[in-house]
Amino acid sequence: MKDDHINQVVKILKKELAVGTMPIVSHLAEDQRDPFVILISTLLSLRTKDEVTEVATERLFALAATPEEMLQVPQVKIAKTIYPVGFYRVKAGTIHHTCRELIDRFGSKVPDNLDDLLSIKGVGRKTANLVITLAYGKDGICVDTHVHRIANRLGYVVTKTPDETEFALRAKLPRRHWITYNTLMVAFGRKTCKPVSPLCSTCPISRYCDRVGVTVSR
Repeated sequence: MKDDHINQVVKILKKELAVGTMPIVSHLAEDQRDPFVILISTLLSLRTKDEVTEVATERLFALAATPEEMLQVPQVKIAKTIYPVGFYRVKAGTIHHTCRELIDRFGSKVPDNLDDLLSIKGVGRKTANLVITLAYGKDGICVDTHVHRIANRLGYVVTKTPDETEFALRAKLPRRHWITYNTLMVAFGRKTCKPVSPLCSTCPISRYCDRVGVTVSR
């Protein structure tokens, strides 16, 4: 793919988004830009289907809505409440630790910069970037498996890991696309550009795609 085609790709995928599958965290950001809700929901979403994350988030925040309130809920009860999200017991501990860090180090407020967010154990680059982009509207590039796969499949970047993809995109993706890029690619990846046997015959951006690594498609 030619680098300057990215603008056409983004424009097309924005039109497709209405009939795509928007990530649950993006939905939350549309309804409310509560950084704490977005942070905790993103932690819950790791290795978990969106429909499970959505219900678990609703149940959890019915119990507690602030870091202080969350710490008053025993970890065992949090684990039971968020089940069956992936690694629910571990995530219950991560939630408690995160809340304690927010209270002790950040005045109970979720930081609005990458360095502070990444200093909290359990918060990785994907989570931190989602918080600063969706909760605070600041420039960042969240790279998950969809973004990593599609950026390489298009031929826009050549990288081996999501972290490498993030930095490659930071170097070349026009800044005006940073905040929306994850939402667009996740929706596109779920609907069309699937990990195995992508739907190339109906793909709206097929003319721009190098189809790197695609051996079987529909």
